[in-house]
Amino acid sequence: LFYQVDKVVEFLNKYKTINIEVGSHSDSRQSAVLNQKLSQNRAVATFNYLTSKGIETNRLTLKGYGETKLINSCSDNVKCSEEEHQQNRRSTFIIINVK
Repeated sequence: LFYQVDKVVEFLNKYKTINIEVGSHSDSRQSAVLNQKLSQNRAVATFNYLTSKGIETNRLTLKGYGETKLINSCSDNVKCSEEEHQQNRRSTFIIINVK
């Protein structure tokens, strides 16, 4: 599961002056409140993994987006496949600062 995140660890170890936002997202199959909590938990788990690999906490910002930034049309009450829902359950890594 975390092998993709290991690529982020390699990148951050190579570019020590870059700070990133860890943005985590959910699908829309539960309530908006629960999806917000799930995505925040995903962001925290990703943050914890990155810091366990030696990335300094001051280089990371976390944000749980819940179901607010779906990448396909699988919003509430839209019939979608499991694969389509899975696309929305993700973490993103955005460069927010280069010192």
